[in-house]
Amino acid sequence: MGARKSHTRSIRYLHERYVGSDPDRLASMDEVRTNAKIARAIYDLRTKAGLTQRELAKLVGTTASVVCQLKDSDYQGHSLSMLQRIAAAMNRRVEVKLVPIRAKSAASSK
Repeated sequence: MGARKSHTRSIRYLHERYVGSDPDRLASMDEVRTNAKIARAIYDLRTKAGLTQRELAKLVGTTASVVCQLKDSDYQGHSLSMLQRIAAAMNRRVEVKLVPIRAKSAASSK
């Protein structure tokens, strides 16, 4: 348990040091988290289906380099239409959920 508490304190320190309550940094961090979730979901779907990037690209009607970019969490070119094409190729559908923006007090306490 000691290592876990230390890890949590370290993350909290880094958050306060580099993000704090700056609205621009909080928004940027949320964007990075969202991009990372999308990238991970695409990767997980592709690997569970046993497809290479090239095979998925062919199914979706794009190039392997585009699929490669999609898996990078810092890639900012995710489009809903591309996600829908990938989902359809994997017999899935995309769901979009709009949620309230966190209150400042909730964001600064994390």
